[in-house]
Amino acid sequence: MVLTARTEISEPRRGLLRFVQRNPTLALGAALLLLFIFIAAAAPLFGGDPINMVPAQRLRPPSAAHWLGTDHVGRDVFARTLFGARISLIVGLAVAIFSVAVGLVIGLISGYFRRFDALLMRFMDSLMSIPSILLAIALVALTRASVGTVIVAITVPEVPRVVRLVRSVVLSVREAPYVEAAISVGTPTWKILLRHILPSTIAPLIVQATYICASAILIEAGLSFLGAGTPPEIPTWGNMIAQSRLYLARAPWTLFAPGLSLALVVLAVNLLGDGLRDRLDPRIARRM
Repeated sequence: MVLTARTEISEPRRGLLRFVQRNPTLALGAALLLLFIFIAAAAPLFGGDPINMVPAQRLRPPSAAHWLGTDHVGRDVFARTLFGARISLIVGLAVAIFSVAVGLVIGLISGYFRRFDALLMRFMDSLMSIPSILLAIALVALTRASVGTVIVAITVPEVPRVVRLVRSVVLSVREAPYVEAAISVGTPTWKILLRHILPSTIAPLIVQATYICASAILIEAGLSFLGAGTPPEIPTWGNMIAQSRLYLARAPWTLFAPGLSLALVVLAVNLLGDGLRDRLDPRIARRM
């Protein structure tokens, strides 16, 4: 019985070890991302109050009371960094989900129904011709600054990229023999789209969603840095970096924490995307 129990316990560990050995990029990216998700979820437990200002303790170096020091108005940098992870992850995940959902629908329609293809793709091309950061700044400038506005502003430029990806997959799958056979026997269009075409788009969409998430996190930080993102009272890595640039020589710790956190979370999402691409692409998986 003891041997059996030990065998049952060790089998999952061996399986996990084999998975990590075969997919180191995927494992590292997933581990880093899970760490940041835990940090964002546990921010109220470990971070304290991120907006409490104590002017008498402004620009204090790291200490036992303030692990990462304080900023120019006496706010705890550690607490603000933890709460900033929430905004970055919420924006990144929301933009990835919404852009993939909207782009999937438009891409399926554009790729399968030829009469809508030209009109939809010209509209998508016009959106892609505008730099993402400029379009996001314009949308934020026309509305009230909030997290929801930032999500919408970043989602709009990302949708055309998803549409083009889905459309290319649909155009290739639409000519497959099994799809033509389904059409010839009178299968309803919605069944063809859901059963025969949609499954082929899942793998590339998952990979694309990770890159969109990383791009959205960077764009949100850029918008906050420029003062066109979330309200200044909400702690984000972008506005922390913007506020600390004036005190870089005197208090470099105010820039180090948000800058390193931003770099690590974007690295984690990109590693996850590369690992998923290697795992889900049959040609790469076969070579490996």
